[in-house]
Amino acid sequence: MAAPLIKFKTNYAVTRKIEAFYKGGKIQINSDGTYMFCTCGNKLNVLDIATGTNSHTIEQDDQEDITSFALSPDDEILVTGSRALLLKQWDWRQGKCSRTWKAIHTAPVATMTFDPTSTLLATGGCDGTIKIWDVIKQYCTHNLKGSPGVVHLVQFHPDMSRLQIFTSSMDYKIRLWDLKSSKCLFILETHFSAVTSLSFSGDGDTMISSGRDKICTVWDLKTNSPKRTVPVYESVESVIILPDSPEIIGRDDHPESLLFLTAGSKGILRVWDAASAVCVHSQTLAYINKGTPSEEANEYSITHCLLFPNLEEIATVTAEHNIVVYDLHNLKLKKQFAGYNDEVLDVKFLGPSDSHIVVATNSPQIKVFELATSDCQILYGHTETVLALDVFKRSQLFASCAKDRTIRIWRMVKSTGKVVCVAQGSGHTSGVGTISCSRMKESFLVSGSQDFTVKVWKLPESISSKQNKGGELETLQASVTEKGHEKDINSVAVSPNDKLIVSGSQDKTAKLWSSTDCSLLGVFRGHKRGIWCVQFSPVDQVVATTSADGTLKLWGVQDFSCLKTFEGHDASVLKVFFVSRGAQLLTSGSDGLLKLWTIKTNECVTTLDSHEDKVWGLHCNKEDDAIVTGSADSSIILWKDVTETELAEEQAKEEESILKQQELSNLLHEKRFLKALGFAISLDKPHTVLNVIKAILQEPNGKDDLEKNILRLRSDQKESVLRFCCVWNTNSRNCHEAQSVMSIILNHEPPEELLKFSGIRGSVEALIPYTDRHMQRMGKLLQASMFIDFMWQHMRLTDLPGKDRTPETTIPTAAVEKRDVSAVQG
Repeated sequence: MAAPLIKFKTNYAVTRKIEAFYKGGKIQINSDGTYMFCTCGNKLNVLDIATGTNSHTIEQDDQEDITSFALSPDDEILVTGSRALLLKQWDWRQGKCSRTWKAIHTAPVATMTFDPTSTLLATGGCDGTIKIWDVIKQYCTHNLKGSPGVVHLVQFHPDMSRLQIFTSSMDYKIRLWDLKSSKCLFILETHFSAVTSLSFSGDGDTMISSGRDKICTVWDLKTNSPKRTVPVYESVESVIILPDSPEIIGRDDHPESLLFLTAGSKGILRVWDAASAVCVHSQTLAYINKGTPSEEANEYSITHCLLFPNLEEIATVTAEHNIVVYDLHNLKLKKQFAGYNDEVLDVKFLGPSDSHIVVATNSPQIKVFELATSDCQILYGHTETVLALDVFKRSQLFASCAKDRTIRIWRMVKSTGKVVCVAQGSGHTSGVGTISCSRMKESFLVSGSQDFTVKVWKLPESISSKQNKGGELETLQASVTEKGHEKDINSVAVSPNDKLIVSGSQDKTAKLWSSTDCSLLGVFRGHKRGIWCVQFSPVDQVVATTSADGTLKLWGVQDFSCLKTFEGHDASVLKVFFVSRGAQLLTSGSDGLLKLWTIKTNECVTTLDSHEDKVWGLHCNKEDDAIVTGSADSSIILWKDVTETELAEEQAKEEESILKQQELSNLLHEKRFLKALGFAISLDKPHTVLNVIKAILQEPNGKDDLEKNILRLRSDQKESVLRFCCVWNTNSRNCHEAQSVMSIILNHEPPEELLKFSGIRGSVEALIPYTDRHMQRMGKLLQASMFIDFMWQHMRLTDLPGKDRTPETTIPTAAVEKRDVSAVQG
């Protein structure tokens, strides 16, 4: 049976980018709950909640970071404030700035909010002042002074008939301002730390404030006095009074009570009864509730909380910039978005049809993205940064290793897509930097560590037979441990038949081991610096290694000799992967580039440049038609093989070109010069138009025909021909045609019509120097021809003295023509 034909790849194209869209600060949701607004440096991203994709991006022209923003309740007005002390009003659907004005604050605006009528905007500055703006009439209505330090909280009373605004600053007090008199009516004091949020009841007579002093205060706004202080035993970042709906969590047992929800340093949502100060419900999160939730800020802490307009969902923001959406009926997880990935250290395709990707970032958590919806699962388990990942052949089981010196096995439940941890192993004495799974069966995996050892871990039958679906964790024990290198082990790989292991180290060597007992089979020496990645060829007995010396090498497994060396990266080569059935290689480097190599020819086929920093992660899907890369620039890029697409497009263009050339040839043969000229101009190819003009000039009445056809062209076609003349005029071979066309256009087009041509200035500037050069050349040619004529006349009239009159000397016509040509060439 003949071997399948190998289709070599020539290019990849970016199909999707998963980038940071949120780096801290507040978030806001529009009135119908379809879009989420998040700040990310000098950009404001508008996230489509249904698909998880970035729908719109609003970017500051001055490149200054956005310090605050607010969307009006009617979704019509979006205002941003930046460090440049400017306020900008945006048409956010179009991404256009409609108005810019000075904030008048002497320091950046720290917070802002709209009133319920969408006409007034309140800004709180770092200079301790609050300003109220009429965004319709576009002027400042109030300047409220008296708050010490940064004003970090401003909020209008929901009943605008009262015309009141609440603010808080660095003195831990809440100030109530009357907008009619611009005076502070009351100072509400109960908190001993920063006030973080305010929430109002539906009737507007009760307000609850939260603070980092671990208490919430219930205020009676009729008397502006505290009704009750609720100790919540955690630093509270957000408080929300829950709606009166009977389906809301906690409402069954407390139908008439005022319930409110708190979120803060413990990372869990809790529902409280304001009357009894009792917690009526607390979230149960497995990754937090393994022990007592910490009251101090940690990676689980919630920094912001927001109620959806439909009053049935709630969004929370964690300290690691993950946005998590919960159902308000039971506080169960509905959706997660990863706002910021930090440095991406590894990435792999996951799932039977590569429907997910699993990502290791500079974090103890692992993120699993569903590519269709951008929904992100966040996997908790490791206690320190996860360094590497690998996926078993069936793509439902994968392994991870981390700085916490452990490895973990995770399984994706096929029916739900949920990922659970099924096994854990420990034994390394330093961080585990690399891991590789067996290729044929889910029977073992190999890890390499900074303790210089290689360990082989046998997987129990309960894992490979899918009996364990996330219940009790299996404990893995290393079956073999071998000190493999003198420095950190950066990479390990298992051969396609599961019989061999290769390891690459910072000690500049790669070693080949037997997978059964870790006996050393050979050493690959040749790199000048540490080895970053090792890979087995899927078809040949070959190992690929990449190094910090900027090279990629192929080694024979039989004799451990270096077969080929590829040079092209300007910095460390971090990853390598075999594609095209082992006939080609993909590499990624610390220069942010990906390169595609053909092994047989040592040729770099293409270089892909979309990352801005080290590309740590590189993986190919099972179909071998897509790759995913992860970089230190915190972006994940999905690429698609476009070789066949580009080839089909090229063939289509070639066929179209042949057809057009044939059509043009037919028009010239039929001497339909006007149509031929118009058709050639429509192709926008100067050389093709030149050929048409040459064909016209070769006719008996060529000059007249050319003039007649040029004058019958449309104005835009004349402009194109004049632009083409600039190209032709640069070459003396084509200057005759160029000058003929120029003469016709300049003699028959009035100056006012020529000035209407969009590029007339550039065209004239390009024509003048070359035309001057042609004139000088013609002058020299004329002088040379006059000299020849003089010599010819002189030779005819000369009589030699003392001799008979000689017959007239004749110079052959061919000789004269030859001299003429020589003079022209001179």
